Amino acid sequence: MERSAMKSLVAWKDKSHRKPLLITGCRQCGKTWLMTEFGRRFFEKTYVFNFEKEPALADIFKYDLDPVRILSELGMYREGKPIDPEQALIIFDEIQQCPEAVTSIKYFEESGQNLYLLCAGSLLGVELKRKKVSFPVGKDDQLQLYPLSFYEFTEALGGGKYLEMLKGYDLFRELPSYISEPMLRYLKLYYIIGGMPEAVKTYVETEDISEVDKVLDRIIQDLRNDFAHHAEPKDILRIGWIWDSVPKQLAQDNHKFVFSHVKAGTRSRDLEDALQWLVDAGLVYRLEKVGAPQIPLSSCSDATFFKTYTADIGLLRRNAGVGYQTVLTEPEGYATFKGAFTENYCMTELISLGIKPYYWKSGNSAEVDFLFEDERNRIMPLETKSADNTRAKSFATYCKQYKPELGFKVSTKNVGDNRKAETHEISLPLYLLWKLPLYIAAESKDSAD
Repeated sequence: MERSAMKSLVAWKDKSHRKPLLITGCRQCGKTWLMTEFGRRFFEKTYVFNFEKEPALADIFKYDLDPVRILSELGMYREGKPIDPEQALIIFDEIQQCPEAVTSIKYFEESGQNLYLLCAGSLLGVELKRKKVSFPVGKDDQLQLYPLSFYEFTEALGGGKYLEMLKGYDLFRELPSYISEPMLRYLKLYYIIGGMPEAVKTYVETEDISEVDKVLDRIIQDLRNDFAHHAEPKDILRIGWIWDSVPKQLAQDNHKFVFSHVKAGTRSRDLEDALQWLVDAGLVYRLEKVGAPQIPLSSCSDATFFKTYTADIGLLRRNAGVGYQTVLTEPEGYATFKGAFTENYCMTELISLGIKPYYWKSGNSAEVDFLFEDERNRIMPLETKSADNTRAKSFATYCKQYKPELGFKVSTKNVGDNRKAETHEISLPLYLLWKLPLYIAAESKDSAD
């Protein structure tokens, strides 16, 4: 499978003055594969130092943090000769296991050697906070990796030809059924499988969703084990409660996360650290409310009023106990959770595009699923629908009140273009959310013209 982040690594490699690159992301989202595959493709020699599998490596960093000495000893440790930093890719994996290695990033950057140094770690934010180790601010570049996006998923399942056709189509051309129908099938499969690389790989190799479910169940169990091994003792149970509560609260009418619904008799102040642990681990996303949108949205968001989403939709499905046949057949009674799936999907897609979303709520009368800013600091609403009905009263209320230049309705409906006097409303199929930046750029060009 191909990862979009590979392009970012190539751009980093080609910099004339590069800093060490730190790759972060939730456990099992593909960090190690990405780094080693990058080394295989672009370097004659790749050195992988995994601080979890080889704890003895830490001793090399405990003497001092001199980069020349460290590289020499790492080379001798691995193959009996010093590393040539001009020709080799150096990988520090599971770096959170060695706080001294994290600190050494600063000295590698200041050494002027212009190394090809990649670093990564699972639960990095969690572990460094627990061990009270800080990142070397300004001394490294950072790349956030996520589970496979829908685009990456479709390509991995053999749908590349449809993606290529979609790239070439006029943005506002209605899509023919020979493209829209396969893309909707891929979308439904994505809702079932999600983007965890091992789950996707299992489906590609077996085409057996029951085997995928076994993989997802094992990943969820691994995550629960992480709660026990990497969290403070007082938070272990609470993290599990919140993890199980996320899909339940998504299925509620207003989707707002309520601490008192997590466990009877618990208070928010007793659970806030546990929720933050899941956020720091990259497993849960928070979506904060905005009442009166202003630029920047971060300045007017309410951190006490938020929704929560799971970082991978396949993990969400299994953790919620939704069988894959339910997603395929959509029986009566599934509509509410289907809407939650759709919102969670849109949240993860927006995050993978580098967009920081919020949501708008006006009292109890109106609510828009997502708000975000573009590069020109324009605030745009985005409303999601799980079917092809794009009627959205709250969206219309928001547009009437705040008059945004551009807004999106995302559903199973085909592409649509509704240019009203004040707001340009674009109807976008859910499977085209990866093209959102292109629609924004096209509208910006039209406005400039």
